Amino acid sequence: MLAQWRATAFLKDQDAAARGWLTQVMKCVEAIGREAFGLDEVYAFEDRLARVYPGNNNIRPKIRQQLQVLRDQGYLEFLGRGRYRRRGAG
Repeated sequence: MLAQWRATAFLKDQDAAARGWLTQVMKCVEAIGREAFGLDEVYAFEDRLARVYPGNNNIRPKIRQQLQVLRDQGYLEFLGRGRYRRRGAG
C-alpha cells in the first residue's frame, strides 16, 4: 500500500483541473486491467472521457498529454510504438 501511495503522491502538487484529468486517465488505465497496454486501449475510453469533460473537443490529444505526464512522474513506463506499462503493477 505504501508503494501505491508513493506512486501517486505527485497528484497533491497538481491543480484541481490537472488532477481531475490525471485521475480519470489513471482510472482508464486501471480499467484495462493489465500491466502493459496500448494507446488504442486508452482511446477506447474516449466517449467516457468526453462525457466527463463535455467542453473538451480534443480528447485524444489530452489522453496522450496525460499519459506523458504519468510517464514523467514515474507512474507509467513508455515502451515505444504506443505501448505503456504501469510501474509497480503486479
